Amino acid sequence: MESGPFDLLAFTASDPAGFLVGRLEGQAIASISAIRYGSEYGFIGFYIVRPEFCGKGFGIQLWRAGMDRLAGRNVALDGVVDQQDSYHKSGFRHAYNHVRYEGVPAVDPVRVRPTGVRGIDLVDGRSVPFDQLAAYDRRFFPADRSSFLALWVSLPGRRSLAAVRDGRLEGFAVLREARSGSRIGPIFAASDEIGHALVAGLSTPGATVAIDVPDANHSAVKLVERLGLEPTFECARMYTGPDPEVELSGIFGNTSLELG
Repeated sequence: MESGPFDLLAFTASDPAGFLVGRLEGQAIASISAIRYGSEYGFIGFYIVRPEFCGKGFGIQLWRAGMDRLAGRNVALDGVVDQQDSYHKSGFRHAYNHVRYEGVPAVDPVRVRPTGVRGIDLVDGRSVPFDQLAAYDRRFFPADRSSFLALWVSLPGRRSLAAVRDGRLEGFAVLREARSGSRIGPIFAASDEIGHALVAGLSTPGATVAIDVPDANHSAVKLVERLGLEPTFECARMYTGPDPEVELSGIFGNTSLELG
């Protein structure tokens, strides 16, 4: 399952200068993203080298340029598990894995109405005051990413839901179309019951979804297993510094493997 057709617009808003391309004689042969979030956090992604140019030293030049751009920050990535040793050599440390679960959720879809969770209502995420939404997102992400979030919620081909109790946010999730099926991310929730309600509220009968779950959150793993989703892919979340102080127990689905 690949990224959605509009994801790049939100990615670019995060840090317009953060996408680097390596060219050889005018031909693009490699890419990397080195996204600056705030003044202390960064994220590496989209590290791709065309196969015919692998092993010739071109990729590592671009890697160094990306890392130089993030110098002095705690840098994160979601890397291929088999490549962890290479990332260790660049100063990265393993924190946990993201496991992609895919399938048709075993839920009775609900629409914007009470969820069955006492005191919780589901509302369109776009109806929540944006400052409140951004502050809630900040509990689960190491830096402010308002420019990204504003587009992530509002771009075509996506729906979002917020779980609200007495005017207070206790959950938030976004579904976006991909080239096959859909992805749900992020899923932030105060409990697995609320996480379940968000997935149910975003699901379409018979439609396949993918959710990237941090395996360090055992409640999240149990939720997707209870939904009948199957693991299909795994990558390693790694940092150059300490684990950020975020509410990992409330992350039931990662926003994206490309930009964190």
